[in-house]
Amino acid sequence: MQHIRRLQRSLTDSAKIVGTALDRDPESEPSVVGVEAALDEATSGRPLTQETALALMRASGRHLLRLLDLAATLRDTGKGRTVTFSKKVFIPLTRLCRDRCGYCAFRRDPGEPGDGFMTAEEVLAIASAGARLGCKEALFSLGEKPELAFPEARRFLTERGHRTTIEYLARMCRLTLAETGLLPHANPGTMTIEEMAMLREANASMGLMLESVSARLMQPGGPHHPAPDKHPRLRLKTIEGAGRLRIAFTTGILIGIGETLQERIDSLFAIKALNSAYGHVQEVIVQNFRAKSTIPMRAFPEPTLLGMLRTLAVARLILGPEMNLQAPPNLTPEAYPMLLLSGVNDWGGISPLTEDFINPEASWPQIAVLREETASLGYHLRERLAIYPEYIFRKEGFIPPSLAPRIMSLVDDSGYPREEGHDETRAAFHSRSRQRA
Repeated sequence: MQHIRRLQRSLTDSAKIVGTALDRDPESEPSVVGVEAALDEATSGRPLTQETALALMRASGRHLLRLLDLAATLRDTGKGRTVTFSKKVFIPLTRLCRDRCGYCAFRRDPGEPGDGFMTAEEVLAIASAGARLGCKEALFSLGEKPELAFPEARRFLTERGHRTTIEYLARMCRLTLAETGLLPHANPGTMTIEEMAMLREANASMGLMLESVSARLMQPGGPHHPAPDKHPRLRLKTIEGAGRLRIAFTTGILIGIGETLQERIDSLFAIKALNSAYGHVQEVIVQNFRAKSTIPMRAFPEPTLLGMLRTLAVARLILGPEMNLQAPPNLTPEAYPMLLLSGVNDWGGISPLTEDFINPEASWPQIAVLREETASLGYHLRERLAIYPEYIFRKEGFIPPSLAPRIMSLVDDSGYPREEGHDETRAAFHSRSRQRA
């Protein structure tokens, strides 16, 4: 019951932050019949059914406290008292995108500030600066298939000998790895299995947010209506393809974009099914929608803190004790330590250099502050690579031979980054880069 006591103290201390009593949260229905039975079912240790999960998504008051305690205890069983993060740089290779999601502030059209592609020199400048600061991950995020929508994109790629954005991305990943030693993690949207195979040799891991399995969100007026690459069938196919190729993969859901609670549950069960088949989903992110003045959904209500806590807790119960469950701390800046009480064991990528280009208004916390806040609830913050320790040592076939020497040079016997010797390894890469220049 220690998790319940911590949460009760946190809720008391953070009453102004929460801004609502437990029983007044709009996403909860305290009188729903079956919540108590659902909690008893979850306590039994049997796999959670979709019906039980949906009932738990309505938990409130003392039922919510019990739900959070179940999730936190399950997390502690599988992950102990360690909470991880990856020290990274964010490289927005291109913000041109053929999709127009209602919640996106990242994409650009030709002629807008920040359009176009980053050059190799610009990519290496960011990656090298990050390496000097001790970063080990280079996150490549970019718009989907801009060459299909914009002649400017096709011209840039053709001038450099590429047909597609994915081909250019593969080149930049190889260059970054060779010149700086940072481990690329590519997140370019939906991909064919051939495209993923091309990227695999220079990526420690890859990612694609499922976001939602709801095709309903693609109807006119929905957030995915003008976004053909957001069809759940295409995204599920990409995630499955990564499993077939044995790529350590990051995925997750985006909550608060108009999906129902049932659709949230369906999305989590879809991820669980793919991971059960291939064992390749290294982490699942639960990301909360944030309104911005520049997006079509600027007036859309954001998920409540308690709704986020419930969703994370149910995700932990669905996905089990061994899954790495992540919530971005910068998207709940006033209260992110409370998310630990719902079963989270990872904070995601944190950059000491670059902004979050997806959520530019939301700065990442300083690592020292993150460490202190994590410790305040009794957890130890530890750095990880872009690929989780279990995919380095316990699960075979997830590290391409081309990446094995670099990955093994960075980690200790537990699969986490070693502290001693890292500066020497990084200096060797810097020296080689200067010689080539």
